Amino acid sequence: MYPYWMAGSGDTAWQLTAGTLVGLMSIPALAVLYGGLVQKKWIMNTMMMVFSTFCLVLIVWVLYGFKLGFGTPLLKTFIGDPRTILGAGAETGQASIPLVDPGMPVLSTTGATGFNLPGAAVEYFQFVFAAITPILFIGSVLGRISFKVWLIFVPLWITFAYCVNAFLLWGGGWWAHQGALDFSGGYVIHLAAGTSGFVAAAIVGPRLTRDRQKAIPSNLMMVAIGAGILWLGWNGFNGGDPYVAGSDAAAAVLNTNLATAVAMMTWIIMDWVFSSEKKPTFLGALNGMICGLVGITPAAGYVNGVGAIVIGLVCSAIVWTAWYTLPKYVWPFNKVDDALGVVYTHGIAGLFGGLLVGLLADPNIVVYFAKDGKTPLFTATGLFYGHPKQVAIQAGAALTVIIWDALVTAVILYFIKYVLRIKLRMDDAILEVGDVAIHGEEAFPEVAFLSATAEAEASPSTQQPHRPEKVSTTEE
Repeated sequence: MYPYWMAGSGDTAWQLTAGTLVGLMSIPALAVLYGGLVQKKWIMNTMMMVFSTFCLVLIVWVLYGFKLGFGTPLLKTFIGDPRTILGAGAETGQASIPLVDPGMPVLSTTGATGFNLPGAAVEYFQFVFAAITPILFIGSVLGRISFKVWLIFVPLWITFAYCVNAFLLWGGGWWAHQGALDFSGGYVIHLAAGTSGFVAAAIVGPRLTRDRQKAIPSNLMMVAIGAGILWLGWNGFNGGDPYVAGSDAAAAVLNTNLATAVAMMTWIIMDWVFSSEKKPTFLGALNGMICGLVGITPAAGYVNGVGAIVIGLVCSAIVWTAWYTLPKYVWPFNKVDDALGVVYTHGIAGLFGGLLVGLLADPNIVVYFAKDGKTPLFTATGLFYGHPKQVAIQAGAALTVIIWDALVTAVILYFIKYVLRIKLRMDDAILEVGDVAIHGEEAFPEVAFLSATAEAEASPSTQQPHRPEKVSTTEE
């Protein structure tokens, strides 16, 4: 039997499914995708960082992180009151999710919005969002950051950067009350990842020169598998954010895939026509795919299909241009070794996706209905539909995230370096070796292949069978 406040299991089932899809975007999708993009000697280190980050964020989240981002305001509209969510009431009781209508107070989910979800469903869903954010910007510092440093950095960053962003935009904080729109994390997740990753890459320092010059992916098939899981996992990323399995969730899923398809094809065509080699590449297509996924994230449940197409096209074209120009001509992009270009595909794409919401949000896309199922309770309106201030609000929220996350990332890393006195960057001797020097294992050990080959050659069963000389069947 369900609790009295749960009308049925459908919304909870979708919330748990969506959360699982988002979790799959981290493990295994990003572990496999990033592992395939790096050199062979960094595969295990990359996967270890992804999996350990997932673990660390969950521990922080249940101890105090969720309430920091979504709890009762502790410092007015800046941060929530840190409490655990380990008790029976927090897990099995009715969830309380803030919903902010511009100019109105936070609406309790037990009242006007009528969300009938258990706390654990919402808490897990928000956890996988928190976990994927530092996992994304692992891509900026691969191939040189100390594993020990990363394990210290992640809990601190989630506490002082992510939870603040989440509260400001989603948890009833200041920007939420101003009407800032971030449907599923274009700012809270992707702009934050791009900003923090870029700052971390600058402070930690570059990879070995040889590794930068020969940054050849270890396995493009691994990349393809990771990318496919990432794309389809995004259905839960954006489709789960309305917290109900309703019409807006369906629209968000369709818009997500539409924007991604347009963005991917935009990058392919631009590579084909404008790149120096005039060739469509899979890695280029992958960048376009990510631009579409990231760009539509802040807008998925606020725009119509035309808006999704525009966002996919514009974000991919802008990031393509930035990708090929900024590292060559513009400081500091030409000085910082952002290993996988996270500042472009996540930072810039998330920024412009969020700004485009200010233009394209369609008030006819109803996010939430009142209890009668007919009266719109929450919609969003962009400049093109009569709300010119929305662009300025979006820009202000973006600037806040950029400044705050850059500052927090720098402070944490300098704290680790100068107070804890731990080297941020591994020694060059370790960087030369990679996985074996750090973890004592490697993804594709050559010794194992050589041993297997030697055993196969020595085994009688693998030798060619004796073929007798041909015997004539006719008498001579």
